[in-house]
Amino acid sequence: MASLDWSQCTAVESVPGKVSGAWVFRDTRLPVAAVIENLEDLSIEEVMEQFDVTREQIVAVLDFVAQSLQTPEPPAGSVPVHAHPL
Repeated sequence: MASLDWSQCTAVESVPGKVSGAWVFRDTRLPVAAVIENLEDLSIEEVMEQFDVTREQIVAVLDFVAQSLQTPEPPAGSVPVHAHPL
């Protein structure tokens, strides 16, 4: 899995000395990793109830992750390069 550049996500921040510099939801002490791990077993609504986080914050992070993991489309008119000649 590709490493994500969290600095490009406006919904999160990393502040030295705040939660050991972990990526947290902006203006909170809630690590992004904690929410993502809990979404494996809980619904968004359940995560919102257990943590002080809004739907908008969760959706912003999930959208960022989804966009970051998409394979970029080749430019229009480009010819694919094959590793092995035919």
